[in-house]
Amino acid sequence: MLLNRETGERALRMADELPEILCGPDFTSAAGPPLLVFNNSKVRKARLIGKSVETGASVEFLLLARPLMSGRATWKALVQRAKRRKTGSVYAFYDDGGAEIARACIAGGEGALRLLEFDRAVDDAWLERYGRVPLPPYIKRGDVDSDAERYQTVYAAVYGSSAAPTAGLHFTESLIERLGAAGIERAFITLHVGLGTFLPVRAENIADHVMHEESFFIDEAAAAKIEAAKNAGRKIIAVGTTGVRTLESAWDSGKLARGQGSTSIFIRPGYKFKITDALFTNFHTPESTLLMLVSAFAGRELILDSYAQAVKERFRFFSYGDAMMIV
Repeated sequence: MLLNRETGERALRMADELPEILCGPDFTSAAGPPLLVFNNSKVRKARLIGKSVETGASVEFLLLARPLMSGRATWKALVQRAKRRKTGSVYAFYDDGGAEIARACIAGGEGALRLLEFDRAVDDAWLERYGRVPLPPYIKRGDVDSDAERYQTVYAAVYGSSAAPTAGLHFTESLIERLGAAGIERAFITLHVGLGTFLPVRAENIADHVMHEESFFIDEAAAAKIEAAKNAGRKIIAVGTTGVRTLESAWDSGKLARGQGSTSIFIRPGYKFKITDALFTNFHTPESTLLMLVSAFAGRELILDSYAQAVKERFRFFSYGDAMMIV
């Protein structure tokens, strides 16, 4: 769905038509063609199934991040029925053949989060071998071999996400080549997707919702390219809400911060966008901060009306669903 937030006009197009769409008057001006900004974070196989050493009960953990001041063996993890996971509880993990590959102890935490202290180094290589693809909870099946490729963007480069930046799943290598041939530049930044992106809003007052911090990285080449495009008056198109949050967090007075950073920005209606001119995104779940972000960008009523049309047109929603381009 192509949505003009100023006029309210909508058109139904295919993602494969993006080179022609972006060369049109809504995106390309006398200043030049737009710049696409992608999040190149790579999804870890961050889901682990452990068994309680005490009871034998199976427990699912979603590894989120290693604490900065701890060793490589300690991770923050989202855990099922967190109140039952007491400090000192020990869990064993097994390979497909039934051999024990690690043990971990609950070392504290609050809410649904726990610190999970392993008895050995658990890094991306270990997770790639033993972990499972962290499919969204509304996909009611276990992961299969093909998910390791399908739940990953074709340009993913930097391990660190616990969920895919799914707007990028619409881009094939062929489509990216055609965009380049059409003169559409691209830049890659990195935000590692975690609770800040996918934790739903449960507070009655959205201002009371606490955004969890997520790390990002912007290198010199990407920052210079984005600054040059913005300051020349070309449109900056964020591919995905994670790109928006990174750009809006890092932009200040015509400059983009370089290097490592972090953000807990909560973009909701009333927010004034500083750098993002257009947004390519999926259709999001109710009660999500992502739905609030797109409502801030295009207006709540226009988004709700557009979602209603998408339902009528039998669009698919969520991670593997259809897309919306908002200009």
